[in-house]
Amino acid sequence: MPGPQPLDPMLMRILVCPADRGPLVAVGDVLYNPRLHKAYRIEDGIPVLLVDEAVDVDPAEHERLMSLAGSGPDVA
Repeated sequence: MPGPQPLDPMLMRILVCPADRGPLVAVGDVLYNPRLHKAYRIEDGIPVLLVDEAVDVDPAEHERLMSLAGSGPDVA
């Protein structure tokens, strides 16, 4: 089974977190808000940006996601 497809860069420039209207980080099959520690799934190439369906991310998973994203220091 192929891995997650990257989202179009133009789409990433306009997508924002529905909770705080800030930018999201694409990591694998999720869009991640490092400020709120919330992850939004990408289903069949479509971001599911519903606040009620966001997953809370614990500190260890936050560090893992930020490491995968190639981020520098914690932005939260």
